[in-house]
Amino acid sequence: MFSMPPANGSKPAAPAGAAPGAAEIVKDSTDRAFMVDVIEASRDVPVIVDFWAPWCGPCKQLGPIIEKVVRAAKGAVRLVKIDTDANPMIASQLRVQSIPAVYAFFQGRPVDGFMGAVPESQVKAFVDKLVALAKQAGVGGDDMLEEAFAQAKEMLEGGDLQGALDLYSQILQAEPENAQAYAGIVRCLIAAGDLENAKQMLAQAPEAIAKDKELANVRAALDVAEQAANAGPIPELMEKVAHDPNDHASRFDLAMALFAAGKREAAVDELLEIFKRDRTWNDDGARKQLVKFFEAFGQTDPLTVKTRRRLSTMMFS
Repeated sequence: MFSMPPANGSKPAAPAGAAPGAAEIVKDSTDRAFMVDVIEASRDVPVIVDFWAPWCGPCKQLGPIIEKVVRAAKGAVRLVKIDTDANPMIASQLRVQSIPAVYAFFQGRPVDGFMGAVPESQVKAFVDKLVALAKQAGVGGDDMLEEAFAQAKEMLEGGDLQGALDLYSQILQAEPENAQAYAGIVRCLIAAGDLENAKQMLAQAPEAIAKDKELANVRAALDVAEQAANAGPIPELMEKVAHDPNDHASRFDLAMALFAAGKREAAVDELLEIFKRDRTWNDDGARKQLVKFFEAFGQTDPLTVKTRRRLSTMMFS
């Protein structure tokens, strides 16, 4: 079972290994602490990120130069150092192909950077440019936050529950009332079958986001997951349906079991098959369950949109 944040609606504890004090001028950081140490910190001052590794000779040349120039700026910029061997996720997300690689962030997004070991004069010009940018304070955006959410969603759908949980937790640590991150953590718990903790975390959501549509969707997902928990073994249900294609009760249970196993599209297909064969079965039970699926997936989810079209075609054919 993966580690989870406290299900009390409070801000998660700082990741292990993260240096204390967000205002430190030079610090080491990790993939898990990146959102706090870089994205959130850069909303106040520019943050330079030095991607390096212990075996990299040019990194050893460049590192002390950057530290010297950053310290000389007396807090006008900060430096975060990330060992790519120990923390490959953010480097991969930023498509870092060689090191040393240096990126500058301001107001939540990357604004500049360079590759390779460069002389001190070039580093100083780089830092001076960032200081001037901060004075103008004309840069903004949430590009990295959007990318982080996209990556977390991809991890969750790909079965990397711990990776998704870590990324959602990192976002929530930076923004304790971010409904999308909070809902993402609950979805990780549901996917892991930890329905009790998912229920507890939803019950203790911060008041500011308790009625957000993200949490409404994840509540629907939890309801469906609880409903699917006792659906039965998939092979046995598939055998029953193969023996009698009009055994709609078994097909319905199969759809729920498939949903519980993370096979969303297959679950949808079984419900559509019931609707196709007998749309009045169980008081329109197949269509009603599809509506619950749509709420669980989210109304803009590609599978929701696709299934609505298919259902509409069936209804009017």
